[in-house]
Amino acid sequence: MKSMKDMQTEVDTYISQFKTGYFSPLANLARLSEEVGELSREINHYYGEKKKKDTEEVNSVKAELGDNLFVLLCIANSLDIDMTESFNETMEKFNTRDKNRFERK
Repeated sequence: MKSMKDMQTEVDTYISQFKTGYFSPLANLARLSEEVGELSREINHYYGEKKKKDTEEVNSVKAELGDNLFVLLCIANSLDIDMTESFNETMEKFNTRDKNRFERK
């Protein structure tokens, strides 16, 4: 299983082979917004009332989540952000500030 650091390294290796390199954070944010829209569309097709047309391309929530993660890792790498640290800080916040926010089982 790949760690988050492994994934960030793999994305960096991939992007580093191109002259363009990473797009600007703003351009990547636009890309992420586009990918979130595609994820929303797939979730709506699978779990919502709007079913996919017969003429629409086969896709999956899993594939769209992967696309979102790729762009998110591009943003993190371009800004030199360690996503493991970012995730750990977020979980610390949820486990302290929000620990009593929801009713537990």
